[in-house]
Amino acid sequence: MHILFFSILVQAALLAGCAHLAAQGAAATGDGVEAAAMVAYRCDSGRAVRARYPTSTLALVEYEGRTREMTQALSASGARYTDGELEWWTKGTGPGAWAMLLHHGSDGLPGDRIEQCAQAGPG
Repeated sequence: MHILFFSILVQAALLAGCAHLAAQGAAATGDGVEAAAMVAYRCDSGRAVRARYPTSTLALVEYEGRTREMTQALSASGARYTDGELEWWTKGTGPGAWAMLLHHGSDGLPGDRIEQCAQAGPG
């Protein structure tokens, strides 16, 4: 019973923690679909990553000229998204909030880091 309660509590906390990303810069359109603002990230390598969060479970991540549609994955901290090949992991919002782009391991766990980034502001 305690394990079930704890599991439900953790899932609710994860969803609540990620919901703020969808609301960030989102505006309802006439057809009920939300248009999300672009968020820019500057990486230690000098490259840039841009992302949109149209829903609490979806991230559209632009990196090296390609846009990837990533869905939410389980995370102990922050918001984690994957497309099965790469992962986008963020923590916090606003200028200076950190993010990482990683390879997605075949075991479902994060793999090697590709980029370490910080949020620069609207993109």
